[in-house]
Amino acid sequence: MRILSLAVVAMLASTTAAADAPRALPVGACINMGDQLEGQSETAHGGARIEAADFKRIRAAGFATVRIPVRWSDKTGDGPDSRIDPKWMARVTEVVDQALAAHLNVILNDHHFDALDADPAANSAKLAAIWRQVAVHFADRPASRLWFEIENEPHEKLDNANLMATLAPALAAIRASNPRRPVIIGGENWSGIDSLATLELPDDPNLYPTFHYYEPFDFTHQGAGWVKPAPPKVGRTYGTAADAQRLVDDAAKVKAYVARTGLVPFMGESGAYDRYIPLDQRVQYTRAVHDAFTPLGVGICAWAYTNTFPFYDHNAKRWLPGLRGAFGLPEK
Repeated sequence: MRILSLAVVAMLASTTAAADAPRALPVGACINMGDQLEGQSETAHGGARIEAADFKRIRAAGFATVRIPVRWSDKTGDGPDSRIDPKWMARVTEVVDQALAAHLNVILNDHHFDALDADPAANSAKLAAIWRQVAVHFADRPASRLWFEIENEPHEKLDNANLMATLAPALAAIRASNPRRPVIIGGENWSGIDSLATLELPDDPNLYPTFHYYEPFDFTHQGAGWVKPAPPKVGRTYGTAADAQRLVDDAAKVKAYVARTGLVPFMGESGAYDRYIPLDQRVQYTRAVHDAFTPLGVGICAWAYTNTFPFYDHNAKRWLPGLRGAFGLPEK
């Protein structure tokens, strides 16, 4: 009887510890299908059309998750229904199902809804209409492996003060058909790490926080022509004592968020622009970020598979050497 009692006590202690453990999505090693379905066209950035073989290659490399950014807002009709173009829905469905068939987790988001950032109140209903359709369409896909991210990188007039009021109709639209599917929300100012300090999520056991990490920005985005009013100057190298201290300080911000909320955020994007940054510096940066955040249980989604910030060279048909190893994956 005493043995049985001790076993029961151990089981209860284990259950209590599990209940108190921070909640996290099992993102693991993740990579973005960047500059493809969120572009004006799938090959607008010089990349190749996504094929089933890409996901098989990604899975074989050791990645557990892919993040698929999608520009929905310009593929909808007028009026309150904002009906998504059936051809576009079919293409996104094809890509999502290819990734699921390769035994990858999938993060499906809304990307580049510029009007929402400029005028959140006027575009909240359209965002909800988009997610109502997407949620119903994918409702039969496994909730354990397909996750929805309501909006990429809130910025401009969409900030943490009005974020949840703006996203609440979209969340309600998702929950109407997907009551338990994981849903992801990032904070203000492009979901930078400092947004975690004021990111407050509703009481929903299937909501998960995210942040993006491109720090120091003057290194990761040097020469990036899309940065306005002017990109950081070319020539910044990585690896100073200040760079190392910044990682320590930023890891502390994640720890503070976990302690405050009981939720472990994942890193939805991180990387360094390849045009002006040598590969060895990109490898060094990727390893430093990985080594600073993964011990905290933070899953990391690299930006990106191919096109800008690439891990894979689709012209040479090879993984760029060093980047997978820096990400904690085997270099085969």
